Amino acid sequence: MIIDCHGHYTTSPAAHQAWREAQLTAFAAGQSAPAYPVITDDEIRASIIGGQLKLQQERGTDLTIFSPRASAMAHHLGDATVSEAWAIHCNNLIHRVCQLFPRNFVAVAQLPQTAGVPISHAIAELERCVTQLGFIGCNLNPDPSGGHWQDKPLSDRSWYPFYEKMVELDVPAMIHVSAACNPAFHSTGSHYLNGDTVAFNQFMTSSVFKDFPTIKFIIPHGGGAVPYHWGRFRGLAQDAGLGLLQDTMLHNIFFDTCVYHLPGQELLAKVIPVDNILFASEMIGAVRGIDPETGFPYDDTKRYIEQLPLSSADKAKIYEGNARRVYGRLNGQLQKQFQEA
Repeated sequence: MIIDCHGHYTTSPAAHQAWREAQLTAFAAGQSAPAYPVITDDEIRASIIGGQLKLQQERGTDLTIFSPRASAMAHHLGDATVSEAWAIHCNNLIHRVCQLFPRNFVAVAQLPQTAGVPISHAIAELERCVTQLGFIGCNLNPDPSGGHWQDKPLSDRSWYPFYEKMVELDVPAMIHVSAACNPAFHSTGSHYLNGDTVAFNQFMTSSVFKDFPTIKFIIPHGGGAVPYHWGRFRGLAQDAGLGLLQDTMLHNIFFDTCVYHLPGQELLAKVIPVDNILFASEMIGAVRGIDPETGFPYDDTKRYIEQLPLSSADKAKIYEGNARRVYGRLNGQLQKQFQEA
């Protein structure tokens, strides 16, 4: 089985996003949001069959670990109540996708985060999604202010109640910022990669993994700048007396393969141990075009993995084994979904 650990519902029915716009308009006017629209199963099927499912079949992947659209989380908009309602509707929609396509998708949650609001506010939604809806992880935004970095770093103990719940539920978090409202940043071109790099550095200089030795985080987009500057991070850790990265970080941090050219994949596989790499594409995501140098879509990352000088056993780890190990609930949830299919 080939498991894509990084997929977003970028093709959701139009009525879903229309409600979001109406919700934010109502908030700005000091009014209550309208009722959430009725979205039929047929609308969901149409949005998936012609999009994510079609590309799964064309590209030879089997399962996508699926979450709401990352750029649309927009935690900087509205307040905590607005964010909570939006997260609940987004997660419910993802759950319905997984019910309709149980062999193709398994769910990861959006969190109701708001700058200045303790992350403990998000625990109830995580618990609901995991214990009631069968979700196997979450997307954790290290910067809910949308590019202004107003909250405390991930190393701060204010995050610890959420980490405790992650460990209790045995779910990892993918570090994933949302859209940037700071004009200095392009959301997908710089803010996403900044967020990945910043999160790694915050964990590296903290005691989080000493305090939570079994906690797991996925750094997406190939780890941002981390693999490319691995020597810098090794040196910084050494100078600060933090120990060796392979001992202090690689039991808890994993990287995905959302890197859209072969040289980048080659570097990732050369620098990062194969046990810490999970296959991912983020297809129908940030980069949707055709690479004129190859004639294939940039985000068809399986083509790059196939060209890497790795053994079949190592590729099997990237494609499947590592995801099953990092997402502790994946095997059980797949068994349940396959039985219900």
